[in-house]
Amino acid sequence: MVRTLIVEADGGSRGNPGPAGYGAVVLDAATGEALAEAAEFLGTVTNNVAEYRGLVAGLRAAHALDPAARIRVRMDSKLVVEQMSGRWQIKHPGMKPLAAEAAAAHPADLVSYEWIPRARNKHADRLANEAMDAGRDGRQWQPADSRAALDAPARTGKDTSANAAPGWGDADLGKPATLVLLRHGETALTPQKRFSGSGGGDPELSPAGLRQAEAAAAALAARGTIEAVVSSPLRRCRETAAVVAGRLGLDVRIEDGLRETDFGAWEGLTFGEVRERYPDDLDAWLGSTRVAPTGGGEAFATVARRVAAARDALTARYAGRTVLVVTHVTPIKTLVRLALGAPPEALYRMELSAASLSAVAYYADGNASLRLLNDTSHLR
Repeated sequence: MVRTLIVEADGGSRGNPGPAGYGAVVLDAATGEALAEAAEFLGTVTNNVAEYRGLVAGLRAAHALDPAARIRVRMDSKLVVEQMSGRWQIKHPGMKPLAAEAAAAHPADLVSYEWIPRARNKHADRLANEAMDAGRDGRQWQPADSRAALDAPARTGKDTSANAAPGWGDADLGKPATLVLLRHGETALTPQKRFSGSGGGDPELSPAGLRQAEAAAAALAARGTIEAVVSSPLRRCRETAAVVAGRLGLDVRIEDGLRETDFGAWEGLTFGEVRERYPDDLDAWLGSTRVAPTGGGEAFATVARRVAAARDALTARYAGRTVLVVTHVTPIKTLVRLALGAPPEALYRMELSAASLSAVAYYADGNASLRLLNDTSHLR
C-alpha cells in the first residue's frame, strides 16, 4: 500500500527582502502525526525565496522518510502552489533554480499541491519564525526551539516591520564535509564519445585510463587530505578507486547511488548514431530532463533524485571529513548543479574530462560551495 505524507511549508522575510527563514513539517496523512520538522535562518532574502526553500526542505524530508510515498503539499503561498502545479509561469530568474530543486526532490507524479489559508499553516509558520528568531539571536535553529515554543502564540512570517532586528547564523559552522569528485579514467569507449552508462557492458579501464588513474592517485597523495574513498559500483570506477586507494592506504566503499545513467538502447552508440536511429526520441531527451532514453533508460531527473540521496548519506556519514568520490559524468555534473542551485539544463553546459577532479564542500547549515571543477592539471 502506498503511503501518503503531507508536507506543510512556509517562509517569511522581515523586511522583504530582510532577515528571513523557512519552516516545514512532514505529517502522516492517516494520523496527523508530525514525523519530521525542518527550519533554517536564511540571512537576507525575499518572502518568495524563503517559501521556496521551505518547500524544498519539506519535500526532501518527506523523501527521506519514504521515497515511494505520495506527497500532498499544503502552503499558504499562492505563487508557489500555482507555479509548482504548472498553472503559472515562473518568470523570475531567481525562482527557476529553486523550483527545479523542488521538482527534483521527489518524483513529480507523486506530488500534488494545495493552497491553504495562513491560519491552517500555523505549524510551518511557527517553525519559520523560530528560525528567524534564532538568526536574530546569532544562533542556529534546533528542534529544541520547536519543543520550547509549542505553547507560544503563532506569529506571522511575513513581518515587514522596520523594527525587526536583522540577525545572522552562527559563523562557526565547523569543518565541512568535502566530496572530492574524480571521474573514472578512460575506457575503450571514452575517446569515441559513445554512450556508456549503467545499462551497457560495464567496460574496464583502457591502458590510458589506468595511467590517468595513477596520475590522479599521485596528485591526491601529494595533497594528503583524503580520508576515505567511495566508488560507484561500475567496473571503471572501482578500478580507478582501487588505484587511488592503494596509493593512499585506504579501503574502497561502494555506493550504488553513484552509478552512471542507464542509457537504454543507446548504450555503446555515438551521438550521431543515436541521432540517425532515434531522432525523435533524442530530441525529446534533449528537451527535457524528465524524458528517458529509448528502451527503458533512465531520465536525468530520476538520476538527480538518487544522486541527491547518495550525497545526503555521504555528507552525514563523513561530516567534517574529506572524501574521494569516484563516479561518472552525470553524477558529478548533478552534484555540481545542485550545489549551485542551477536549473537541470545546466547539465548540458559543463565539460567534464576523464580522470578530472572537482570538489564540493557541504556545511552544517545546509549550504554547499563549489571548490573545483574539471581540474586536469595532474594529467599534463
